[in-house]
Order: sequence, then C-alpha cells, then structure tokens
Amino acid sequence: MMTWQPISEEAIWEKLNKARNRMSVRQTRLWDTIRIQPEKWGQEPWGQAGAGFWAVGLMGRMVIWFNDIEDGFNRSSYDRYGVINEYWCDQDELEHTIQKVLDAIDTGYDVGGRSQPPKCGIFDPRV
Repeated sequence: MMTWQPISEEAIWEKLNKARNRMSVRQTRLWDTIRIQPEKWGQEPWGQAGAGFWAVGLMGRMVIWFNDIEDGFNRSSYDRYGVINEYWCDQDELEHTIQKVLDAIDTGYDVGGRSQPPKCGIFDPRV
C-alpha cells in the first residue's frame, strides 16, 4: 500500500514550468502577472499551516493553490495572508485554472463547477 506524501517544492516547480509551456499567450500574460514564489499556506481542516498546500498565485483576495491530495490546481478566497478559506477538490491543470480566471474577468461570472470536499455521513444516491 502506498502512503500519501506531500508534493515537494521541486515537483511543484516542475508542474508550474510545464503548465506555463502549455498556456496560450493570454493565459501566460495573466499568469506572469499574478504568480508568486510557491509557498505553503494553511487550510482548515485539510492543510495545516506550514505543512499545507502550495500557494502559487494571488489576485486580489483570491489565491491559486495546488491541492496535492487531489492532484490539481484550485482557486479560493482568503481573508488572512497564508490561510486558504475554502477547500476544493478540482483536479485542474494550472492553465485550466488560469482560463477560469480569465473567463470570470471577461464575463463577470465565475463559470464552471467546482468539486467539493468529502462530507461525513451516509451516502444517499438519490441526492
């Protein structure tokens, strides 16, 4: 049985560099404007501060971060620097996350769905 290990800084840089190479010119321009040095941010209850998730971009009160539990990039709000407000389970490549930001800028709406975190309780397939 494999045990989950958090993604290393080297591996997050590799993902970022590969994603930038796949981006359109418009996506690259936005990415180059909002990207930050990858740094660990906390998120309760899934990512504890310091050992949490890699934040890779900031725009206003939005953080772009990598969920290494689900293996994908996400967008969330933040109120306090270093703390992600919402946990999302999207398994998007970075360029898809950047495109969602561009779409929101273009339309004024957050288009597209998001995957929610696991919920406790009994699964009801009728819901």
